[in-house]
Amino acid sequence: MDHVDQEPGAVRAPEAFAGTGAVDDDAAGAAGGAAPPRRRRRLSRRGLLLVTAVLLAALGGFGGWALYASSWLRVDRVTVSWTGDGPRALAADRIAEAAAVPVGEPMARLDKDAVRDRLLAALPRLKDAEVVRSWPDRVVVKVTERQAVVLRPGGDGFTEIDVEGVAFGVLPEAVPGVPLLSVELEHNAGVRRFGEDRIVTEAVGVVAALPPALHRRTEMIRVRSYDSLTLELTDGRTVRWGSPELTGEKVAALTAVMKAADGARYFDVSVPSAPAVFAP
Repeated sequence: MDHVDQEPGAVRAPEAFAGTGAVDDDAAGAAGGAAPPRRRRRLSRRGLLLVTAVLLAALGGFGGWALYASSWLRVDRVTVSWTGDGPRALAADRIAEAAAVPVGEPMARLDKDAVRDRLLAALPRLKDAEVVRSWPDRVVVKVTERQAVVLRPGGDGFTEIDVEGVAFGVLPEAVPGVPLLSVELEHNAGVRRFGEDRIVTEAVGVVAALPPALHRRTEMIRVRSYDSLTLELTDGRTVRWGSPELTGEKVAALTAVMKAADGARYFDVSVPSAPAVFAP
């Protein structure tokens, strides 16, 4: 029988792995060709996340630069508009000047509340103001002016008073269709209890609550105390109103008695459930 000598260290494949059941995963994977694709997919996902993070950081940096450092998004002009159908006595240039919007500053840094506060402090005629960014470079100031409900005669002219009792302007002459307010308060317990400001505000509220037809016919409201308000109409008739309470009921009572006694010159609705009429 021929004899073949093995070289020292030589390994016979069948006996070397017989019965062990152990297989090297990397070797097996290399043999089957599955592992490298998995590694490539993992690397691809990590790379994608890295690229995304870099892009987001770049976009954030660009956005910050565009908002605060570039010349693109800066205040270039200020426009003024009015809301509602109220008065428009103020000039747009005067409103823009009082707003003092910093032209040339980044739009993102605009302090809208500060602009609004400046407007309301500088212009008592304004009832409200809204400041709006109109990108990329315009600021819009929307204003609402106060409307006079009564005019209070005084040494300097006629003070305009709105429905809230706020005095906001002085006119050299009375305006047709706006009732006058005559305050002739007696120093009594009612004045001490309510105070002049509240009494005047309540009287203005009565005028504001009058129906349009009656409001147009009211020439003056006289205020002597909290419980003594009197309306003087343009046709010479007089209405004793009493206190500013129960205004709705008093309006209804006055409307009814005026229709029933068209020729009367004096009406008393201080107690609306029992109105009185006096003929000439």
